Amino acid sequence: MRLDDAPESENVDDRRGMGGKLAVGGGLGGLVIVVLGLLFGVDLRGKLPVAPPNNDGGESRGAAPNDGYKQFAGKILGMTEEVWAEQFKTNGYKSYKKPKMVLFSRGVRTGCGDAPSSVGPFYCPADETVYLDPTFFDELEQKLKGSKAEFSQAYVVGHEVGHHVQHLLGYSRRTDEMRKTKRENEYSIRLELQADYLAGVWSNHADKKYKILQRGDVEEALKTARSIGDNRIQEKMRGRVHPESFNHGTDRQRYAAFSDGLKTGDASKKKLDLYFDDEQTPFDARAGELRNPTLFGR
Repeated sequence: MRLDDAPESENVDDRRGMGGKLAVGGGLGGLVIVVLGLLFGVDLRGKLPVAPPNNDGGESRGAAPNDGYKQFAGKILGMTEEVWAEQFKTNGYKSYKKPKMVLFSRGVRTGCGDAPSSVGPFYCPADETVYLDPTFFDELEQKLKGSKAEFSQAYVVGHEVGHHVQHLLGYSRRTDEMRKTKRENEYSIRLELQADYLAGVWSNHADKKYKILQRGDVEEALKTARSIGDNRIQEKMRGRVHPESFNHGTDRQRYAAFSDGLKTGDASKKKLDLYFDDEQTPFDARAGELRNPTLFGR
């Protein structure tokens, strides 16, 4: 992945040197278990326990690692800022509000509650911030057989920023409303697939603007998209698959959604609305198969 011309965001806060004395359990050893429900999650309101007051003030500031990761993350976030600002203007949306990003280790305090590293990367709408423990990618590669190549990591960040885009455009709120009256898991999947699609849209425009993609980059990101499909994770962890409990999409669905965004770069309301149009259902929630391949341009 080529980042020479990529702008660096000023909205990255590296808290990896802070102590993680939070009132939640877990750690990286539990990631693959928790990942079944929260991997690449979106709205964590009500799902993260809020820590009670403590005498040590919670997190304590220390020195963050000098490993260049903040600069890398800043460049990925910086490109999302530029691309989405342009896409919001092009498609007639309101002005794009930039999200923040927090790098952390062990645990972190957020506007949605306290979170251990084991929840994986996530977006908190309450404080409009993407949270990421970079060691997640080691677990992704070793235990889920995904990829920790740079563009694969950029896809993950792009997915989380995609949730921010959904938050700004009202799709997250729309999903919350639909969950109350319709099939909860299906609309969770719709939201996650749309976030994968948005990650592809961002990648399309970032490459046109900054020439970031090199040989093998796309394949590595698609490898990760497939590795975190609900069916792949359940089969690896449980030895069998339960489609009724899917909440992020199958390997085929996630691969297809990201691929389509990467191919089309279309962030229009007409295209994005298809993910919530019952007449254009992109999947069968129980069977975990593509029902309408034309939605993904295949």
